[in-house]
Amino acid sequence: MKISLKSVLCLSFAMLSFQINGHHAFTAEFDPNAPINITGKVVKVEWINPHAWVHVEVEDENGKTVWMVEGGTPNTLIRNGITKTTLVPGTVIIVRGYQSKGGLCLPICIANGRDITFPDGSKVFMGSSGTGAPRDGADPREPKRK
Repeated sequence: MKISLKSVLCLSFAMLSFQINGHHAFTAEFDPNAPINITGKVVKVEWINPHAWVHVEVEDENGKTVWMVEGGTPNTLIRNGITKTTLVPGTVIIVRGYQSKGGLCLPICIANGRDITFPDGSKVFMGSSGTGAPRDGADPREPKRK
């Protein structure tokens, strides 16, 4: 059996470029019955796919806690008005969302963010649409409740 070099290269390229893009549903990781509403200072923003992550340092009676808040894709956030110039370390923001199912904050707390309120009072949707998150009115694209 004779296999051409062209066939081998095409097959190799196809195998190397094949990628499994797994994505989780909201309910696989986050608890719709555990809403959060935190106020804190942005420590770091990770503009990575498939979800951007905003690290927020919250001060409470127990000291400082860092929350790692999942948002939509960087492209989605930019289209919604959250950019590298609007969400910079040191900015105090309010994040509304839902805590992870684990519920423990060791070493950090994890949540899915629904919206961010900026110091000027403007509110921007930061979540992912169509992932099974509760219909809480945060997503401007979701159908209105009747």
